[in-house]
Amino acid sequence: MLRLLAVAFALAAVTTAYDCNRGVEMKSIQWTGGSFEWPCSTTKSIFKNSGRYNTKHVIATRAQIYRDEAFLVLPRYKSGVPVTVAKVSLRSKGCSATLTAFPCWSMQEEGTCSAFQNAVDLFLDPQDILWVLDTGVVMTLEEPVYRCPPKVVAINVKTGKIVKTIDLSGLACSSSRLQYLVVDYSSDGRITLYVSDAAMRAILVYDVTAGRGYRVVLPAAVTSGAARRDVLYLALVRRSDGSSCLVFTYLSSSRMFTIRTEYLRKGSASGKVHDLGPKPATLVILGTDGGAALFFRYEGRSEVYRWDTANCFKQENFQLVYQGSSCLLATQVVVDYKRGRMRVLESNFPDFIQGTVGCGANQALTIMQACS
Repeated sequence: MLRLLAVAFALAAVTTAYDCNRGVEMKSIQWTGGSFEWPCSTTKSIFKNSGRYNTKHVIATRAQIYRDEAFLVLPRYKSGVPVTVAKVSLRSKGCSATLTAFPCWSMQEEGTCSAFQNAVDLFLDPQDILWVLDTGVVMTLEEPVYRCPPKVVAINVKTGKIVKTIDLSGLACSSSRLQYLVVDYSSDGRITLYVSDAAMRAILVYDVTAGRGYRVVLPAAVTSGAARRDVLYLALVRRSDGSSCLVFTYLSSSRMFTIRTEYLRKGSASGKVHDLGPKPATLVILGTDGGAALFFRYEGRSEVYRWDTANCFKQENFQLVYQGSSCLLATQVVVDYKRGRMRVLESNFPDFIQGTVGCGANQALTIMQACS
């Protein structure tokens, strides 16, 4: 209960941090490529000489924050990524932040199915459990290699102990593309995982408490305007009445959708998906504040907007909250509960995709503070 009260207090602080659209003060930790805390110099040399470490191929795309640390996923889009789940101190200064394998180096071993293969998303729940989505497929931007079945791993962030591993192979298929993960606690304390499967136009639902899951196929309307099934974004929104829903959309879809989680827990989306309306342009969902506010940016633009989902999905209800840099694009907005603020994880991701990052991708976790 104390944890929940602390969260509620932090969210209240976050809300007051976005009362104006300019003059936002920023405080960042920044780093280039992937500078790791290695077990020893010999290990680093072995990885580098064997091609298992290429700092140009390391990039953080998702984050969660616990106290003075940020937990990151470093997807194995390309070869040479030695660690796919890491943490970094928020007390790092300058441009030399060092990444530490989390929970340990043995959990990063490619080809060992009890370890992480390719982490693509993570979610920190109110009980301080970090849930990590691992697709099991590596080098997805080069020649994809299937290493292990997809899974979700739950880790206690206080102890670093793995508390649960959930095999998703029974819910996914060989052509699945698992992309986003959210975790929800119902009023009776049951834990449910939701995972987007872009290729199959589906949401995987797993009842952790009961130990079973199923795949909910979404109606064809959710691909309206989409040239292909590219990225299926998920965001968990909590209403003031205690209920929760998922807001979702394909990147190239022309419309935004939502569904109450209670319907998903019952195993059917038939007639339950609500069309929120057309998007003003192609947009990228970045995250929520843990409550009813959703953050996003427009494709190719660095500005971040906040939408209170209690209001209609219309452009006049979108509030500019972060200007960003012309060189970097946000991949996630995440709550920093300790400071009662939001942080933006951003990078030069387009340059990374094109292989034009020089010494490595530029990355930053920037805090957005109240406007004066």
